[in-house]
Amino acid sequence: MRTLRAAALIALATLVALAAFEGRDARVSEVAAQDAAGAGEKPAAGDTFVHASIGDITGLIPNITSDSASHTVGNLIYDGLVQLDKDLNWAPSIAESWHFSKDCLTLTFKLRKNVKWHDGRPFTADDVIFTYKAMMNPKTPTAYRDDFEPVKEVQALDPYTVRVTYAQPFAKALGSWGQSMLPRHLLEKAVEEGKLREAPQNLKPVGTGPYRFHEWKSGEKVVLVPTKDYYIEGRPYIGRIVYRIIPSQATIFLELKAKGVDMAELTAIQYERQTGYPAFNKDYNKYHYAANRYTYLGFNLKDERFKDRRVRQAFAHAINKAELIEGVVMGLGREATGPYRPGTWAYTDKVKRYEFSPTKARALLAAAGWTDRNGDGILRNKEGQPFSFTIRTNQGNEERKKVAEIIQQRLKEIGVQTDIQTIEWAALLKEYIKQKRFDAIVLGWGTGVDPDQYAVWHSTQNGPDQLNSFSYANPEVDALLEKGRATCHQQERVATYHRIQQILAEDQPYVFLYFRETLPVVTSRMRGIKVEPAGIDYNFIDWFVPKSLQRYASP
Repeated sequence: MRTLRAAALIALATLVALAAFEGRDARVSEVAAQDAAGAGEKPAAGDTFVHASIGDITGLIPNITSDSASHTVGNLIYDGLVQLDKDLNWAPSIAESWHFSKDCLTLTFKLRKNVKWHDGRPFTADDVIFTYKAMMNPKTPTAYRDDFEPVKEVQALDPYTVRVTYAQPFAKALGSWGQSMLPRHLLEKAVEEGKLREAPQNLKPVGTGPYRFHEWKSGEKVVLVPTKDYYIEGRPYIGRIVYRIIPSQATIFLELKAKGVDMAELTAIQYERQTGYPAFNKDYNKYHYAANRYTYLGFNLKDERFKDRRVRQAFAHAINKAELIEGVVMGLGREATGPYRPGTWAYTDKVKRYEFSPTKARALLAAAGWTDRNGDGILRNKEGQPFSFTIRTNQGNEERKKVAEIIQQRLKEIGVQTDIQTIEWAALLKEYIKQKRFDAIVLGWGTGVDPDQYAVWHSTQNGPDQLNSFSYANPEVDALLEKGRATCHQQERVATYHRIQQILAEDQPYVFLYFRETLPVVTSRMRGIKVEPAGIDYNFIDWFVPKSLQRYASP
């Protein structure tokens, strides 16, 4: 929640763009009318806001976490130098202004002089330099070092002026400084010793953001309280935020109906079929908008079976994407042919497509050496071993589980056997994905505003704390990723990202399934919510509950 910053450039962050579906505008219009009526109400401080989270956080230093739950919480505790506004443009945060040289090699930030860490220490240019050094320290277990590698030098011209010099133009230069700033006075020793994960800051953080850390009970809740001397005067309004960890979409929905939570994301079935009755619409407002977030079936490319591109292409033919979009997300999605959402400037539709064709799937598998050798319908290699593997996904996400089940059935029809295993999110990430102990995974990526996905696809980014968890490697893609980020002119980048999509469509390191709509629901007590290209939570510090509607006493 709050402003969308550079953290949203990662895997499971949820940068969103506004789009309305025909026939679904009535409820959004009702919400807009209520928001307009609420515009005349005086903002009030207080109340508690309970947000449902399907997964627990993995830590409280966003620079070294890569899951959406940790970033949702962390983005309220920490600030970057810049942040994204409602139109997905970079806007001031800790930096009140900046200047970019015409040659795109020098970026100078002017910092606000009234920013303090939550322990009262002033924020200065030294903290910016420290954050840069921490991100570049090889002992720091971060997936985001690549955003800082193009930097040649960072200098403090005075306590509130920072100059960043680049060796060559870098497309994400400004946005990379949306990364959470870290406190030098608390973390310098931990960074030097390579013990950032073990630092007290990762359990009881001190930031500069609108909310302070109060409590974390693992597997139960995270509690935040307002920063009383936040540098934006009068903000935030909400008196306490409780993130309740509820590892099941079905249980979250029961809590919504019991008014036990104030905000959650609905499944498509819940949105379309289970929330249209008057009592629910009285208690909650529903929203929907397109997101830069896709669902995929990804393969461990270290596995000999999946190294063969024909096998991955065969699976793409075996899966009926239209069936998934209609049956799982109720039409609230669009087919994915790659990692870029249709309608964005980097997207191209001129890529190889894989129509649903079990016949073509079997032919590709036969060419790869997998045939029905015993007449029992099961594909085997020349050694007689059946093609059998496990699909894993995160526990509690009913939509992903259903996707896996439909894929399982379609693969069975072409002679491939699969098991499905659902695993608690933190364990899936730590014990399986980071350790590359999996065959195939059904998960989702949030892709961010900038199309640079160096961290996801470049062959150098495949360590346990990096994001190329599937070990994809293609020299041409590597070169294109490097080229695409080495300019600050958008038009020069278009052809580069179009070519990347064409190669990924051929290689199929994932079967790109669909881009799903974001379907949040928020208590009708809340005011200040506005649907914009950035979604709804870009202005969270402006949300408030009128005094007459507040349910909880201020802490």
